[in-house]
Amino acid sequence: MAEIIQRDGTWTFDGDGIRVVPGSDKGISLLRRTLGEVTVPLVALAGVAYEPGRKAGRLRLRLRDGADPLLQVTGGKLDDASDPYTLTVETKAAAIAEYFVDEVRNALLLDSVPTGPVDRYLLPGPPLPMTVGAGDGTAAFDGRTVRLDWTWHTDEVKRNSGPTTVALEDLHAVEWLPARGLEDGHLRFVVSPNAPRLPAGRDPHAVELNGFKKDPLMALLASAVVARMPHPHAAAPAPEPKTLGPAPAAEDPDALLRRLRELGELHRSGVLTEEEFTFAKQAVLKRL
Repeated sequence: MAEIIQRDGTWTFDGDGIRVVPGSDKGISLLRRTLGEVTVPLVALAGVAYEPGRKAGRLRLRLRDGADPLLQVTGGKLDDASDPYTLTVETKAAAIAEYFVDEVRNALLLDSVPTGPVDRYLLPGPPLPMTVGAGDGTAAFDGRTVRLDWTWHTDEVKRNSGPTTVALEDLHAVEWLPARGLEDGHLRFVVSPNAPRLPAGRDPHAVELNGFKKDPLMALLASAVVARMPHPHAAAPAPEPKTLGPAPAAEDPDALLRRLRELGELHRSGVLTEEEFTFAKQAVLKRL
């Protein structure tokens, strides 16, 4: 077992997975504190690295593509402070961090864990139900339905349209984009790939994010929804077999039995030879 305890959090590796526990310091990001403890199974890992620094280093986990719904929906746009798979390491603990890396890498090699993408989520995502208020609205998800309610400062177009409700099975995609500089971000629920994209501030299927403290929590809610949607790498269902023309109609059993009697009479009367009778009888029996 390997363990590293820092003010930023505690990581424990037991050979099967890494238990990630965020620190309790006030400086810990709201996303990590809200997400809480996470266990990353070894099979979900693509790699681990320690990045030394002058004042502090970083331990960083690299997960396999498609293993975690949070990383799937954020697409590399989470900053290091909010990334639950990044741990700030004090310089004096660098040797412990390097030992931790060696232990995890050895386990990955011994278990021959592949680094390629997976076709199902190996982490479950946040528990439900979940409600987050940020930007110009509040988003709620109970496992079946997404509901968006608007605040007093929401654009009049959205506020007049009333709350938006979308069933999980009607969702095509979920988009999360953080605010950057003067550009607002958004959490958008896409119900049709061909629908025109309105600015998030006027889109009744989107929450506009303005870069405030609670914005990253919308990424958590987005991951809870994505975790319950079809996996992007899942195998497509097999196509229905093609048929050439209409299927043949079922034959009348009584008509086939009458045909057998007729063949018997023709054979007895000498019209059909033994060989001809046998061949014709077998053909009728197959159809029967």
